[in-house]
Amino acid sequence: MPTSTTASSTSSRSRGVRGVAPPSQQSRGISPGQQGPRLEVIACGALSGHVRDIVARRGWPVAVHSLPAILHNRPQKITLMAERAVVSALGQGRKVALAYADCGTYGGLDEVCARHGVRRLPGLHCYDLFAGAPRIASMFEAEPGTYVLTDFLLRSFDRSVLAELGLDRYPELWDDYFGHYRRLIWLAQAPSPALQAQADRVAAMFGLPLTRIDTGVSRLERALEELL
Repeated sequence: MPTSTTASSTSSRSRGVRGVAPPSQQSRGISPGQQGPRLEVIACGALSGHVRDIVARRGWPVAVHSLPAILHNRPQKITLMAERAVVSALGQGRKVALAYADCGTYGGLDEVCARHGVRRLPGLHCYDLFAGAPRIASMFEAEPGTYVLTDFLLRSFDRSVLAELGLDRYPELWDDYFGHYRRLIWLAQAPSPALQAQADRVAAMFGLPLTRIDTGVSRLERALEELL
C-alpha cells in the first residue's frame, strides 16, 4: 500500500494555484489577492489542533479546515468527506493539501490525491507522524495486542470511544472490543498531570499496563513543512 502520494499532473495542480475569485467575491470588488490564504489544509480532527498550532507558530499563510475525528470509526467516510472538501477548496481557487495519513482508508485517500492532484502526509496512521513509522511497526511486531493512545484520544476517550461504541450503555461489550489487547502505549505530545491522570484512568478500565512515550510534535511539523 502506498504511504504517500505526489501530485499526478501539472494541470491538476494549476487549478489550485491560478483559480479566480468566485463570482460572489468579484461582485463585491474583492480581488484574488485579498481573499486570504491561498493554501487550504484539510486536516483530520485528531491532528487539526496540532496543525493549527504549528501553522500559527510558523506564520504560514494557510487556512486549516478540520474534518471530524470520529470518522476514524468509519474510515470509508473519510475518503468521501475529504474528497468533498478538496473539490470545494479547489473550486474556490485554493491549493490544497491533506493533513491525513492513510488512516484506515486502504488507499482511498491516495486515490483522492491522484484524482485531484493533491498530496497528503506520509504514513499509515497518525501514530507514524508522532513516533515514526519504524518505531510504530516494531511496537506492533513486538506485541500485536497494543492499544495506542494520543493526547487527543485521551481527552476525547469518553466521547469518541465509550459513547461511540456504546460501551457507556452496554459495558458488557467491553471484552468483545478490547479483550485481545495486552498493553497500552500513550504517545504523548504535551503530557500534563491532568492527561497523566486520564491515561491512568483509561489503563485501569483496560486492566492493562501503560507505557508513556514522549513524542512531541516535531515529526509532524517536519512532515507538514515538507507537505506545504
